[in-house]
Amino acid sequence: MTGRLFKREELAIDPVDLAYVLLGSVLEATGPEGTVRARLVEVEAYRGEDDPASHCYRGRTPRNTVMWGPAGHLYVYFVYGMHFCANVVGREDGEAGAVLLRAAEITEGADLARSRRKAARKDVELARGPARLTSALGIGPQHNGADLVDPESPVRLLTGEEIPAERVRSGPRVGVAAAMDTPWRFWIDDSPAVSLYRRGGRVRPAK
Repeated sequence: MTGRLFKREELAIDPVDLAYVLLGSVLEATGPEGTVRARLVEVEAYRGEDDPASHCYRGRTPRNTVMWGPAGHLYVYFVYGMHFCANVVGREDGEAGAVLLRAAEITEGADLARSRRKAARKDVELARGPARLTSALGIGPQHNGADLVDPESPVRLLTGEEIPAERVRSGPRVGVAAAMDTPWRFWIDDSPAVSLYRRGGRVRPAK
């Protein structure tokens, strides 16, 4: 069944497994201007205190508390002093882990997404990259902790098409200074909206 809200227990799994589940699913954000829907085509998994690239590697802080659960909430953080990135929280409550949403294809509300992403030359670029994705959907700090499985939430996560394993690729994570070669970035191979790979190493551990 597709097009329904996820159940919390479906998301309370290891972030690497959750990454596979999220590919092809739909993120829907509603605000005063309207609704934008996006099909997720690229994601990146992060665990907790056992993952040197994770925001939770050194334990719980006010910044990362949402990432400790419960599953099914949106973890939004500020990066590079100018962008917001969004993550779907996974694992059991009290166990840190989340999946960064790296790229998506806009499936509804393209006009609104274009008005927010005037620099995009083509529609395929509207949500190609984690900061562009949040910009196109109008996701910001006010959505940190949003319950993605609540039908009344401003940001919701719906099931989508199941992606066959042969269409899924994996590779190193992007923009991290630690565990940069861990192949926990996953994408749908034939999607033109997948972001360009840029090796990390010059920035602080993130996600």
